Amino acid sequence: MNPRAPAVLILAALSATTWPTRAAAQIPAIAVERRLADELALRVGDTLRIGTATDSMRSLAIVAAIYEPRPDPAQITKAERHVRLHLPDLATLLGAPDQVDRFGVGVAPGVSVDTAVAALESNAFGYRAFDSDSIAAESSQTFLVVSRFHRAIAVITIVASAVFLLCIMLLKVEERRMDAAVMRFVGVRRRTIFGALLLEAALVAVAGSVVGTVLAFLAGAATNAYYQRFFDTALTFSLITPDIVLFSVLLSLTLGLAAGAAAAWRLVHTKPMVLWGRG
Repeated sequence: MNPRAPAVLILAALSATTWPTRAAAQIPAIAVERRLADELALRVGDTLRIGTATDSMRSLAIVAAIYEPRPDPAQITKAERHVRLHLPDLATLLGAPDQVDRFGVGVAPGVSVDTAVAALESNAFGYRAFDSDSIAAESSQTFLVVSRFHRAIAVITIVASAVFLLCIMLLKVEERRMDAAVMRFVGVRRRTIFGALLLEAALVAVAGSVVGTVLAFLAGAATNAYYQRFFDTALTFSLITPDIVLFSVLLSLTLGLAAGAAAAWRLVHTKPMVLWGRG
């Protein structure tokens, strides 16, 4: 729950003996975000003076916990640090009792979220109820646009790589013109030559898939290591799932076999004398 509050909560660290006349039980306990604790060199048990402005830090608080916030892509570039207070303590600090901006309601297993939202909407006024999926979808519009942009880049890359792969396979098969001509002269059937070239293309595609998967994992590990250190977060920036690997391998095999089949078909349907350079 978050009472309506200014965007900034001012903290000032004090020594443990600065306020000897205040009993620890009378001082509210707060939880401090780990990055803020590192920046201010705070430890559990430290006493802070808190307020909503630099000239109004009249309240005391004790650091009861240091927590690591859940990684959130929407917050990664914001230079914000957070502390958590008990709701009554926060309301007293802000001078705004019985006021909240939003609060969360857990739904028991088996209860329909839509039914719970409808019940809340019909039993009170002055607020609106939303299910978590709607809130997540609304707050993720930026990432949805980025995802579509990446998908468009991926499609363009796949098309370009398919053309490039076809050109490579054509050049590679052209190098086998003499071999194909000799095999045709000694009576090797077109089907056998076509199968051999197709098998070679499949092996090349498999080898490329393995190398590409290894490079992808190495690049993902390097990306995560750099940006997690840069932003001081546990957020995963590059995630390679088994589904992605399976899709990539199948796509590589499909494109490789298609390119190999096209090149091999062109080769086996060329007259032997032309392949030999005499036609």
